[in-house]
This record gives sequence, structure tokens and C-alpha cells, in this order.
Amino acid sequence: MHSLEQEALNLREVQRLEGHTDRVWSLAWNPATGADGVPAVLASCSGDKTVRIWQQRSNSSFSFDCKAVLEDRHDRTVRSCAWSPSGKQLATASFDATIAIWEENGSDFECVSTLEGHENEVKSVLWNASGSLLATCSRDKSVWIWEVLPGNEFECVSVLTGHTQDVKMVQWHPTVDVLFSCSYDNTIKVWAEDGDSDDWRCVQTVSESNSGHTSTVWALSFNVTGDKMVTCSDDLTIKVWGVDIIRLQSGDVNTSWCHLCTMSGYHDRTIFSVHWSREGIIATGAADDAIRLFVKSEDHSVDGPSYKLLLKKEKAHAMDINSVQWSPTGNMLLASASDDTTIKIWKLESMQ
Repeated sequence: MHSLEQEALNLREVQRLEGHTDRVWSLAWNPATGADGVPAVLASCSGDKTVRIWQQRSNSSFSFDCKAVLEDRHDRTVRSCAWSPSGKQLATASFDATIAIWEENGSDFECVSTLEGHENEVKSVLWNASGSLLATCSRDKSVWIWEVLPGNEFECVSVLTGHTQDVKMVQWHPTVDVLFSCSYDNTIKVWAEDGDSDDWRCVQTVSESNSGHTSTVWALSFNVTGDKMVTCSDDLTIKVWGVDIIRLQSGDVNTSWCHLCTMSGYHDRTIFSVHWSREGIIATGAADDAIRLFVKSEDHSVDGPSYKLLLKKEKAHAMDINSVQWSPTGNMLLASASDDTTIKIWKLESMQ
């Protein structure tokens, strides 16, 4: 990462994807695409109640075409979408309180399962690293964990209550089956399976009292090794947290996440989205229509690691940016989604 810090970099817009007729809430790159000659595939979901599947024309070009529109399934906003690790299934979460599971069937996608149980708007959905579990969260303040069974069956194995407000996002740890949720109640909760029973419990609450956020926590993301987590909030800060990854991976799920640093003074409007690239670059999308990139600074300080602004792309969109997502294949492609109904594909490149 040292070289990145020294280089002059540019975030170049390579394509604008149009088709949604309402704000675009969330994006997901298909993890089984974008490498080894397989064109990249990106899913987007919107207030227009649809999901769009975009496919790269060829893996050499940055041109994406809309390959499918998933519609007539949700009757309210589709807030979140997530591919299974195999890339064979797509889960979509909606304000209609349901989660749909889609599978590609020839050139089309069909809904193979519908998950019901949440009382109202489902805000986020995500599969764990092995694809054996699915997590969902809702405005009903609960987090649900579903076990993926054969034949497109999903069984709710745990309903986690602990948040006192709307839960904005669920995120699995990249290597261990530990679940994180962030909420309108300003906290992040860490959930793990209770060794003695099959039930899940809260093993840590990250709140203002332990250097946490002072307003709604909108999103969180992990670095590639899973020893650090970045969170973003309505309090206009980004925070980086660290864990003893050896202890965590050896099965000690009670290992605490500790505050490493806070990046403040860079944003003056709510930060809605944060995503950590495989190369170690943190991207944020915010209500000021800008995309910012941060990298770890090489200046070693007594207080632990610090991060610095690598670049700020002003007016990246015409309205709020709801989601920023790095391509998982490490090709420096970033996708962003906005209230302006568009998705943009960006390429981070050297100015030299």
C-alpha cells in the first residue's frame, strides 16, 4: 500500500448505468464473476421495486449491459441484494417485509424461495462465507439468521433481539461465522453461536461508551484478512476497529473488537456506505454526493494506525450516494449507487 500513498491517483468514471426509475439503494458484485475470462456481473436494487442484473460485455471492456430485470415479486422498495458465495443465487430484501431468493434459469432469473417473518421493512440481507447461513435485519429491530437447506428451503434458526431501533445492515465476518449488525440506535452488535446450544447471542455491543458512534451507524465493512472493521455513521465519522484475529479464528468468539482510530473532519453530511477493497482502500459514499477514498498512513503514530484521505471525487452523483462497492477481483473497479437513479462504474488509476 506504500506506493499508493505516494502516487497521484484519479477516480475515472467509465460508465453510467441507467434504467432504474427511482433511487438505487444497494449494489452487489457477483463473486463468481469478473476473473478468469468470466465477465463481471453486478446486481442493483431500487425504490422502483425491481432488481437489475448488469453484465460486462467482455472482461476486457468496462461496458456493462442490463441483462435481466427482476420484477413483479416485491411490491415495495427493494433495499438490499446479495449474491451467494457460489454466485448461483441472489437474495433480495424489501420494504414489503419479505426476502426473495433468485436463481438464474437460462437467460432469465426465477424466484425459487420467499422468506417471511419480519414485521416490516427488511433493510439488509447477506450470506455467510460458506453460503450455509443467511442473515437479515429489519425496521422491526430484529436480526434473523436462516439456515440454508437443500431444495431452496430456508429455516429460521435464530431471531436476535437486542437493538432498540431500526437495524440498518447485517454483515458477516469474512472468515468466521460471527455476525455484525448496525443500527439507528447508534450501536454495532456482534453475534455468535452459543457453543452449548444452537442459539445465537450478542457477544459485544460497540456503543458510545466504548468509543463507538454517537448517531445512526449506517454500514460496516471488513478488510480482506478480517482483523479490522470500518464503520460509518450519521455522526460524520468513520471508525476503524481491530480484533485479535488468531484468537477469533481459534474459536474464541468473545474476543473483543477495539477502537483503533476515528476519521473525522472529512465529511459534512451523513456517510451512508463504506467498503474496504482487497488492496486496503476504504471508499465512502455520502449525502454530499461525493466519493472519498482513504488509505492507511505510513506515518506511525503512538496512538495506533491512522488513515488519510487519498482522494475526494466531488459531485460523483447528482444526489445522495447510497452504496459504494469495490469489485471483488481486485481490478480497482468501484461501483456507486445513488438517489439520482443511476449506478456508476469507476476505475481507480494512476495519473502517471
